[in-house]
Amino acid sequence: MQKTLRSLALASLPLLTLLSGPVLAIPEGKTECIAPAKPGGGWDFTCRSVARTLQELDLIPGGMQTINIAGASGGVAFSHVRAKRQGDEDTIVAASTATTTRLAQRRYAQGKADQVRWAAALGADYGIIAVAKDSPYATLTELLDALEQDPGSVSFSGGDVAGGFDHLKVLMSARKAGVEELRDIKYLAFDSGSVAITQLLGGHIDAFTGDLSEALGFVKSGDLRLLAVFSEERLPGEFSGIPTAREQGIDVIAPNWRGFYLPGGISDESYQWWVDNLDTLYASEAWKQVMQDNGLLPFHKSGEDMTQFVNQQIQDIRELSDTLGLIQ
Repeated sequence: MQKTLRSLALASLPLLTLLSGPVLAIPEGKTECIAPAKPGGGWDFTCRSVARTLQELDLIPGGMQTINIAGASGGVAFSHVRAKRQGDEDTIVAASTATTTRLAQRRYAQGKADQVRWAAALGADYGIIAVAKDSPYATLTELLDALEQDPGSVSFSGGDVAGGFDHLKVLMSARKAGVEELRDIKYLAFDSGSVAITQLLGGHIDAFTGDLSEALGFVKSGDLRLLAVFSEERLPGEFSGIPTAREQGIDVIAPNWRGFYLPGGISDESYQWWVDNLDTLYASEAWKQVMQDNGLLPFHKSGEDMTQFVNQQIQDIRELSDTLGLIQ
């Protein structure tokens, strides 16, 4: 339900407006963050961690509720926002490279990037490939060697649809390893990374492809073993023991930015209010701690820079997907 917003300006004090510069609109009460997946995945993490930090820093006037709208790798949420939330200035929507991937591949029904307003990216969550603790595969090389011998011998699960960014990580790695029949690789899509990992731990799948934040809890519990992280170099601190794909001879880098878009049709004033507050959140010590605790690396764009970045990424992923035969 769309809520009304109030302006910080008082019509009776035009001089104050002139002296203080542009006037921004702010939400009156509670706000909502739409996570385009079931609880437990990366988008859900993005909403809940940002909501908590915004509240701790008093950057929003009321609480922020997370609303989970799962389906079609963000497509159901995107369609909902486009159809039901136009002009809703109290709502933000979690997004990532998975979002731009599906837009690039034209997988959102009638969905286009310019139908929403891109607000900010607040960190990068690098992709990983993991197996259960008792898996016969000890390294990424061993797993990819099995694929090269028989592309259908290893099954993968991910919290993204077939052809999405999680799937792309596997296909790019397999191509680098010399696997020719990429279409024969088994990939099963689930509504969130946590569900995909549960299927792996249940013995139904051989490997998981997703992001570090999705797998972290299972790694710390000892249930999951990380074979590779798709970063330029090893991650800092407690994650330094995770080998990169690149050092195992697979030159694939797969950063998954995490951030937000806003409904189309909102005012420029409200858009700028959200951008400014997300910028403030990103610069805070509280958010730096959240990033450190969850394996996020620095990555920040906002406002017009974010919009330009999204448009370029969509173009790049469209070209890659076409090369891999993922666009019909």
